[in-house]
Amino acid sequence: MEGIQLLIAASTGLGLAAASGFRVFLPPFLMAVWVRLGFLDVSIEGTEFEAFSSDVSILLLAVASLSEIMAYKIPWMDNMLDSLATPMAGLAGGSVVAVSMEGADPSIQWALAIIAGGGASLSIQSATVAGRGLSSMFTLGLANPFFSLFEDFTSILLILLALLAPLLALTASLMLIFVILRRKMQETVDYPAIKLGRQST
Repeated sequence: MEGIQLLIAASTGLGLAAASGFRVFLPPFLMAVWVRLGFLDVSIEGTEFEAFSSDVSILLLAVASLSEIMAYKIPWMDNMLDSLATPMAGLAGGSVVAVSMEGADPSIQWALAIIAGGGASLSIQSATVAGRGLSSMFTLGLANPFFSLFEDFTSILLILLALLAPLLALTASLMLIFVILRRKMQETVDYPAIKLGRQST
């Protein structure tokens, strides 16, 4: 795997990793279905990922995806699920990148899987946790189901882009992560200034 094929594989994986920041199980599930149908240009037969697109794996991922989507529609339960979803999002993000880049140089495959895939999903997941926390605080959880619907829609959109237009998915994911990181950096800069202003008064 090299050249444009490597770029497309990495773009597909990173797009799916970003989607994992919104929904942990949905991107691996749809990716497994895509691989099973032969629509994804990756061969996992005879590799450590061979079971990824098996009947059992697809069934378990389908059940997990549906359960996750439904559970996040219940206010306050969604906040508790976030504590479990955060580390799992990093694992899911790394996994989809590793699968999509199967056949590439292992050092490149796993470096991108761990650093880029895991990092992308964790950064987006942390932003959704913060957003849900604000929703819970200001609306007592009443707006949380709508926030969850937004996550569902965004995850599905990123998944479709990753599978059908990988380069566009990569661009969208990078823009999203840039906005999140920029906001976090701005909050880091603003917080000491606000604290100093309160102390002076």
